[in-house]
Amino acid sequence: MHETATIATVGEILVEFVSHRKNCGLREISDYSGPYPSGAPAIFLDQAARMGARTEMIGGVGDDGFGRAVLDRLTTDGVGTSGVTVSPDHSTGVAFVSYYDTGHRDFIFHLTNTAADSFLLPEGLLDPARTCLHVSAASLGNPAMRDMIMTTLRNVDEAGGKISCDPNARPELMRDDAVREALTEAIERSTFLMPSTSDLDFLFPDLSEDAAIDRLLAAKAEVIVIKRGAQGATVVGNGARFDFAGHPVDEIDPTGAGDCFGGTFVSLMVQGASLEEAGRMANAAGALAVTRRGPMEGNSGPAEIAAFLEQNAAGDIA
Repeated sequence: MHETATIATVGEILVEFVSHRKNCGLREISDYSGPYPSGAPAIFLDQAARMGARTEMIGGVGDDGFGRAVLDRLTTDGVGTSGVTVSPDHSTGVAFVSYYDTGHRDFIFHLTNTAADSFLLPEGLLDPARTCLHVSAASLGNPAMRDMIMTTLRNVDEAGGKISCDPNARPELMRDDAVREALTEAIERSTFLMPSTSDLDFLFPDLSEDAAIDRLLAAKAEVIVIKRGAQGATVVGNGARFDFAGHPVDEIDPTGAGDCFGGTFVSLMVQGASLEEAGRMANAAGALAVTRRGPMEGNSGPAEIAAFLEQNAAGDIA
């Protein structure tokens, strides 16, 4: 599939403003940076394109400065934007984020009834049989986006394409039965599954990590990637397992690091890389991502990742 595959995402495109002050809880006056291009599907796809994959983004932005900021970034980095609806009647989605010393974050999202969920699925843009569709489960919380994501997912899967999924099982989303059902279906149809350790704890509270991996591999999944944040990652598939240690870096902004990891991994897999190489590069890309303020600012290309790995051998196989 890697010779002609297109990696696609359907979901929110937005800009983000980041507080420079910790512990303000988005309720106290603070200096903010922005607008930073953002949205989990967009961060993922931007990184996939930077790693050399053919890509198509399906989503929506407003006909405004924020929308142009995101589109300029995506186009500059090689993302296909023919599927992006530019709406004259809706403004671009916006998020605000602030951090605590503990590492926790507060978000305020303005997405519903903005251009972020007011777009159309373009007919004929994708060849489902030659598409790898990535699903960011956080997008499933919005009913309009969920319907479009699931329609595209079923078309791709039934045509013989591939699905990748970041479960991102936030408790507040999983209380919604429609979201849980959609995520369950996405997981069952996925070739590549990339849960964090907290996702596994939430999805399989009664199972050990190894038992949860076995459960997922017993379905359709061929590759399971466990994201461990600063502790690195584990890649399991094709009868092999690779454990990658974390890279010690100065963390400035962790938002988007998991999407950057996933975009690197899926891009390389679709292009024919080995599990070991894709995992090693993705582990490094995720570490690089946290070193810059802004959710997409830490995205990187192969040369930057290779240079980082030369200097940081600790993130090789543990």
